[in-house]
Amino acid sequence: MRFASLGSGSKGNALLVEAGATRVLLDCGFGPRNLAQRCQRLGVEADTLDAIIITHEHSDHIGGAFPCAGRYGVPLYMTRGTHAEALRDKTARADADVDLCLIDSHATFFIGDLEIQPFPVPHDAREPVQFVFSDGAHRLGVLTDLGHVTAHVAARLQGCDALVLECNHDAAMLANGPYPPMLKQRVGGRFGHLDNAAAADLLRQLEYSRLQHVLAAHVSEHNNTPDLARQALAGAMNCTAEWIGVADQEAGFAWRSLV
Repeated sequence: MRFASLGSGSKGNALLVEAGATRVLLDCGFGPRNLAQRCQRLGVEADTLDAIIITHEHSDHIGGAFPCAGRYGVPLYMTRGTHAEALRDKTARADADVDLCLIDSHATFFIGDLEIQPFPVPHDAREPVQFVFSDGAHRLGVLTDLGHVTAHVAARLQGCDALVLECNHDAAMLANGPYPPMLKQRVGGRFGHLDNAAAADLLRQLEYSRLQHVLAAHVSEHNNTPDLARQALAGAMNCTAEWIGVADQEAGFAWRSLV
């Protein structure tokens, strides 16, 4: 099992996950041409995807999903609430041309060699979810776009072999940064985004002896730095900051394997 990021941040998000003969894309904030170019950097052709799975309807996660699913003939998975909101704001204008699969936010489903477990998160979207992916031997937990960690979220992420974890902002940088007050309140609120300290607190709640990879994701370009995110997560795990990876907006991160 392996995974790689095509880009992570407010300008677009997408994460490749592979197990056996199965390859899926988690979120698709990039248009067809951009997605194809980003996939090729990792040695992948976009038309070889088995599915695109969406966490929620914000444009940096769903903006390219319907065009890409239509262009490359890939089925699209999302919750009913996410789909309803996408229809409402016309994100799903190509809906008729897409093989759409509506998922239950609490029900595990399977795509080829991957077992995929969604779980709901507190975020300012209609029915947002995050996911744990498994090939039967290893578990990859992905957690971005939530304002606070619930007991249910922490329980779902126990026993993972890898984590992609939101470190959106540093609380002090957000408070003293350029955003207007209402946006600061949204980002830092209970339905906004995790800051470095909250992400580190989550790691302290987990039994992390199995973790082979931990990567900070959705790192704000204005209200955080990769070094601050690394330091926070490394402090929680008592490891070196260099061991923590960071998903970049343009470069994402290269393939990481679970063995």
